Amino acid sequence: MKLTPVIMAGGSGTRLWPLSRSLFPKQFLALASNISMLQQTVQRTEGLPAGKSVLLCNDDHRFLVAEQLRTLKYEGARIMLEPAGRNTAPAIALAAFDIVEQQNDALMMVMAADHVIENQQAFESSVLSAIELAKQDKLVTFGIVPNAPETGYGYIKRGASIESTAYTVSAFVEKPNLLTANEYLESGEYYWNSGMFMFKASVYLSELKKYAPAIYEACEKAYADKSEDLDFIRAGKEAFLNSPDDSIDYAIMEHTADAVVVPMDAGWSDLGSWSALWDIDTKDDNHNATNGDVILHNTKGSLVHATSRLVSTVGLEDIIIVETKDAVLVASKDQVQDVKEIVNKLKADGRSEFKHHREVYRPWGKYDSIDNGERYQVKRITVKPGAKLSVQMHHHRAEHWIVVSGTAKVTNGEKDILLTENQSTYIPVGVIHALENPGKVDLELIEVQSGSYLGEDDIVRFEDRYGRVDK
Repeated sequence: MKLTPVIMAGGSGTRLWPLSRSLFPKQFLALASNISMLQQTVQRTEGLPAGKSVLLCNDDHRFLVAEQLRTLKYEGARIMLEPAGRNTAPAIALAAFDIVEQQNDALMMVMAADHVIENQQAFESSVLSAIELAKQDKLVTFGIVPNAPETGYGYIKRGASIESTAYTVSAFVEKPNLLTANEYLESGEYYWNSGMFMFKASVYLSELKKYAPAIYEACEKAYADKSEDLDFIRAGKEAFLNSPDDSIDYAIMEHTADAVVVPMDAGWSDLGSWSALWDIDTKDDNHNATNGDVILHNTKGSLVHATSRLVSTVGLEDIIIVETKDAVLVASKDQVQDVKEIVNKLKADGRSEFKHHREVYRPWGKYDSIDNGERYQVKRITVKPGAKLSVQMHHHRAEHWIVVSGTAKVTNGEKDILLTENQSTYIPVGVIHALENPGKVDLELIEVQSGSYLGEDDIVRFEDRYGRVDK
């Protein structure tokens, strides 16, 4: 029976702010490698006897997923868009319905896109040992062999041995306190709950219908109401919103009689905090982990991550410092779980730093807001070869475009013009315009906006090759 990876690429990664933002969360960041965690997860599947993946993400991240797959030259994946976050049980149900329809049935290897696995061989060994169990209609969960009394993970208690590499599931246990976590570690009977699973798509749907019928019915209807959008599959929004918000553990795994756990000892981490990144990162003789332009003096046990400028430290110990173009985090290493409280404060105050970086990615390229003030804003815009921004107009702002490198094909009202290095054009308020890169290299330009309102929502789109036309 075919093995189909199902990669869940939702989530906001608030505990890794300011590097992780809601529109560019941790699964799209290169934190533990020179490629993103999503890309690492996709590559991880290529060592398995598996077909192409089904990826689940939300609408805001769809172009990030597509671009990161394109960069890997990974073709043939099915990208399913969840209309809203409803936790893991409904998300996996959408993938299961798709696999049943497209493949008649298959084994699903369910993985999160934001986990690190350092030992590929051990990972593959555990997955291969689970295949026969899943073929026998078991619902397999992968339990991480613990190496510390971790209080940030849920645990799985194993029961009787059913094969040399698997056990029945005795219980799923919530995150313990430190004393209890030590007891779990010493007993040898508990594993960290990895959030990875394997089962037949048909078996998952059968168990979901039995134990969580409301989720089953909502997702069945949402999948039936799906639509195609470019390279994406959109589940029906109205039906999906009627689904209860529930995890696979609560909806199925804690109730089914067929749950088994396969141990995995593969250098796994969910990178749930900056201290977790420090744990797995390469360190110097003073146990410091650094990234970017960093100078340390009399500093120990710290993580310093710089993205856009020099960061220097003197006389620090067990500190986390993360610098981005628009925000800096300084935190005690033993309190980094509370970074999410900063994100909550930013949301409550209506600030943009929780949502996106100063540099924002778009399906056509990216822009960086390099300066702003009263009635003006300056952006550096990069347009990929062959890409085109939407045909649009603005009610409140005029724009000046100055080409730095490459060639720009510009629609400015009734005129179509080509601009090259050091050439420019002016677009008045209310004039319909468009920007395209007809060349073979990136187009770089400086955009100067001026006007009474400069928000990104002052855009009326008339045509757009990425399906973002205003109705």
